[in-house]
Amino acid sequence: MAAGRAAECGAVVVILEKMKQVARKLCISGKGRCNITNMADMTAFIDHFPGTGRFLRSAFSTLFNDDLVSFFENNGLKVVTERGGRVFPASGKAPDVKASLMRWLQSLNVSVQTDVTVSSLLTEDGRVTGVIAGGRSIMADAVILATGGKSYPATGSTGDGYRLAKAVGHRIVPVRPALVPLETAGRFTGRMNDLNLRNIQVDLSVDGRRTARQFGELVFASFGVTGPTILTLSAQVVDALDAGRNVTLSLDLKPALDEKKLDARLIRDFSKRPVEPMHSVLRGLLPAPLVPVCLGMTGIRRERKPTEMKVEERRRLGNWLKNFPLEVTGYRPFSEAIVTAGGIDTSEVDPRTMESRKVAGLYLAGEVLDVQGDTGGYNLQAAFSTGWMAGACAAVRR
Repeated sequence: MAAGRAAECGAVVVILEKMKQVARKLCISGKGRCNITNMADMTAFIDHFPGTGRFLRSAFSTLFNDDLVSFFENNGLKVVTERGGRVFPASGKAPDVKASLMRWLQSLNVSVQTDVTVSSLLTEDGRVTGVIAGGRSIMADAVILATGGKSYPATGSTGDGYRLAKAVGHRIVPVRPALVPLETAGRFTGRMNDLNLRNIQVDLSVDGRRTARQFGELVFASFGVTGPTILTLSAQVVDALDAGRNVTLSLDLKPALDEKKLDARLIRDFSKRPVEPMHSVLRGLLPAPLVPVCLGMTGIRRERKPTEMKVEERRRLGNWLKNFPLEVTGYRPFSEAIVTAGGIDTSEVDPRTMESRKVAGLYLAGEVLDVQGDTGGYNLQAAFSTGWMAGACAAVRR
């Protein structure tokens, strides 16, 4: 996006790509569907970037979600808007997004050189003069650093931008995985591998105090939990765990019912099936893989009949349904993280141009910056918007 916009503004542009193919990370984003953006309004959009949203306001004012949709449609990519305002290519294929961008670059005569690794930035008297790549110097009036973060390193996103920026004086906010699955204690989650729970409420507690809540979808995995609710909470979890704090999750499996209504529901179910074993009765309340977990954690025998249940046992069951506890013990590596938290300190970048405040003529865009948002199309929009602004402003440096 940065390269194409710079070329539109009249610059001669070369992309140096260290992989054999460009846009590999884009092609796997959104589980291969590429969630291009989200149609939330500006205020709501910025709220999805906790702590860093204000930095993006200028970039979003230059290219926002409706502009991005028009851009892709004008470049031959049909899109659809799905639940939650998420925008995808109508084909459901991320490579079609790449193809659209490549056709645009070709029409603008942007040179794309693959299998070329940039080893360092060249500077003189406080401004960038080019790069060293493949053992040779390539001179330039401006350089845009858009190398991504450290997530999904197999795509080439291995944190090179942090090293390059640090070498010319930029401060790097410590990087860590974000939008990342979480590891939990106990072996029971493995028995529920791939179980998808929808419309549940997840409370996050740090050192016994609730700090956040999400509603939506959760997926169990062999190591713990993932899914949209978990990914959104994960940034707080990662920071808390790294600080040595105790982290727990509480799942409300019946958020539509308060304790009183849920107890009435249990009494009704028990009265309708008085002599069935509890493992069978619970199938009316829970997916099959959750039933033995529920029985084990509440201490209720699977063959126990509703007529034998004491009031205290019924209430214990109800409490578990509203407060299914999970102890969080860790998080998955960068190879499984959707984005990277941390990066180049945004206080050292002009938000009106994306130019470095440390090195004139150096521009920074995308995930290499300390800017990370929630899942749902927000991060790609930030990448496209900052790239667009960086490209336009870098072209003025000619």
